[in-house]
Amino acid sequence: MTPNKIILIIPAFNEEKSIKDTIELVTKTGYDYIVIDDGSTDKTEQILSENNYNFVSLCFNLGIGGAVQTGYRYALENNYDIAIQFDADGQHDIESIKDLIQPILDNQADFTIGSRFIKKNSSNFKSSFLRRIGIHLISNVIFLFSKNRVYDTTSGFRAANKKVIKYFTENYPKEYPEPISNYELIKFGYKVTEVPVKMHERTAGKSSIHSWKSAYYVINVLLSIFVIKLRRKK
Repeated sequence: MTPNKIILIIPAFNEEKSIKDTIELVTKTGYDYIVIDDGSTDKTEQILSENNYNFVSLCFNLGIGGAVQTGYRYALENNYDIAIQFDADGQHDIESIKDLIQPILDNQADFTIGSRFIKKNSSNFKSSFLRRIGIHLISNVIFLFSKNRVYDTTSGFRAANKKVIKYFTENYPKEYPEPISNYELIKFGYKVTEVPVKMHERTAGKSSIHSWKSAYYVINVLLSIFVIKLRRKK
């Protein structure tokens, strides 16, 4: 049986303090990877170039959705069987990848979501209190519309099989990509499951979602989910 080709998609925007450690961690495991430098204005691209890392540099900042979609296009063009979204900031646990991809390897899922909330004490890092409220609200709306529960709706630690890789190259949300794409996949009949994983505090930098932006984020996600509910599959 031919081994599955697996690649880690690592979007990076101004991650000069963490990108080298993250890539060195990944290379020790033997996984292929592609870093998508999303128009960084710090030394991220310089570090990638000087160390001969595998990366694509975008001419300007597309945002997390555009960067990750670029990674999925790379995975499709290079015939990977499984693509894993993996943060550049040190939050995602490399040892959890085996658990994350197992349902795909077993043909039980097309797409898996690394979750902090489906198994007690699976992860010490649970995010801020306000963000957890927002995550819970989004989870309830997705369940209301689809009868499928996603607990960690904003998790960026996710894995896709070939069918989903192809779908994402053509249909990946530019804004609020994690909760929106989770709901889209469920709505359009893909098998989506959550897997308990560990996550860590960021080793450097700060999240783009904080303070008042959390409320803005949740409101716009809910509106987007409602629009998708009314839309037919392309």
